[in-house]
Amino acid sequence: MKLDFSSRFCSYAIWAFLVAPGTEPAVSQELGTEWGTEEREAPYYHIVELPVPDGIHIEAGSFADLPDGRIAIGTRRGNIWLMSGGHVEHPRPKFEKFASGLDEVLGLDYRDGAFYVTQQTEVSRIRDTNGDGRADRFETLSDNWGFNNYHEFAVGSKLDAEGNTWVALCLSKSYYSTELFRGWALKITPDGKTIPIASGIRSPLGVGQNAQGVMIYAESQGPWNGSCSLKHLKPGGFMGHPVSFNWYEQAPNMGSVPVKPNTPSRMEIERKRVKELVPYAVVFPYRKMGQSISGFVVDRTEGGFGPFEDQIFIGDYSLSIVMRATMENVNGVWQGACYPFREGLATGILNVHFTKNKQLLTGGTNRGWPVRGARNNVLQRIDWTGKTPFELKEINALKNGFRLTFTKPLDRKEARKQWSYHIETFTHIYRQGYGSPEVDQTTATVSRASVSEDGMKVDLDVLGMVQGHVHEFTLRGVTDAEGNVPIHQKAYYTLNEIPK
Repeated sequence: MKLDFSSRFCSYAIWAFLVAPGTEPAVSQELGTEWGTEEREAPYYHIVELPVPDGIHIEAGSFADLPDGRIAIGTRRGNIWLMSGGHVEHPRPKFEKFASGLDEVLGLDYRDGAFYVTQQTEVSRIRDTNGDGRADRFETLSDNWGFNNYHEFAVGSKLDAEGNTWVALCLSKSYYSTELFRGWALKITPDGKTIPIASGIRSPLGVGQNAQGVMIYAESQGPWNGSCSLKHLKPGGFMGHPVSFNWYEQAPNMGSVPVKPNTPSRMEIERKRVKELVPYAVVFPYRKMGQSISGFVVDRTEGGFGPFEDQIFIGDYSLSIVMRATMENVNGVWQGACYPFREGLATGILNVHFTKNKQLLTGGTNRGWPVRGARNNVLQRIDWTGKTPFELKEINALKNGFRLTFTKPLDRKEARKQWSYHIETFTHIYRQGYGSPEVDQTTATVSRASVSEDGMKVDLDVLGMVQGHVHEFTLRGVTDAEGNVPIHQKAYYTLNEIPK
């Protein structure tokens, strides 16, 4: 008998926390100092509940748009539901079951009359050939990886421009790689060819393109991962966890096995030793910004969701929140920043999806590991009210500091004061052990703040930038032209490279 408590969806590795399906665990999460901002967020972004009828169980792990406006929902329970009517002001959506009997649908897309579905054990192409609204043709595109444990999740991307599905495979039992390609990323072509892409993955819960069209994935804190992060799925790359090195013989396109990283060490040191090692692109400091980051989506609403066009919106299972992230390529290496966005969601977030109506759909589950939003069977969406919040929109690295871009014009007098900005830096221990405290802390000094003509940008000259460190920004005296402080006053930039 296979017990149905199959969810990793948190950074905890203590199986004693497992709870039975349908229960609501009472969990008190100690949050970072930036959270507790729900009242300040609500005037700009409303949370709207999409009621689920009795007898229907939605634990959403993936979403896809259909040409007729309906939204397909792939569930942890192995179903695909088609939802209509979820976009109106007071929704009472209708659900039609399209397919069942699948195995944890954590990847879903639709193209040319077919669903492309990532399950734990395969990527499938599923069609309705007779037009009755139910799936009747199931094709296996690829099952060229192993499966022998509930914790061996498979997370799939949307189809890329060539029609490929990118799959990130969780390790066996969270710590090992006892089955083929566990801890790897694979690319599945439309004709079913399986191409190994990268090794060294631990426990992913999101894979897709960033705003620039480059494949990335969301990694959880754990062994060889000091905190959660977004990472570049660089073809031929090593994502940092060496337990999956045993499958290089099955992947001749990947070349020789990388040098094994030292433990304990630092990522900045080891990426000079291990040429294939890909550093964390965006680190989400533990609990300050998330505890188990999950599915993500890029805002392509062309301003329909506010001032964050082309930014990444990413969920967190444990803290039931949605955050923002931005990325840039500096000296050939991806890096960027993360920012708080919206808390107060009712369940653990597994995935997020922008609808054609420019609303952010969220879904997930409350079972498997402790979760702040303890409700079961919940679908919610986040709507922009049309009011622009005053926020730190984006951080970019400069050769001698950082550029901060805001959503509204600043009070130029306050913005020119260098003590309005406080920057501390830290890194994590890169080690075989589970997670890491923040270490090697320093304090950087802002020597000059230059405000742009339109008041939207500030260039900071910074003494004490540290390559390889997370730079924690605190806005201590910044206000907009009306004297309002930002909704959130913290942001975190991962400085892998200083621009030349």
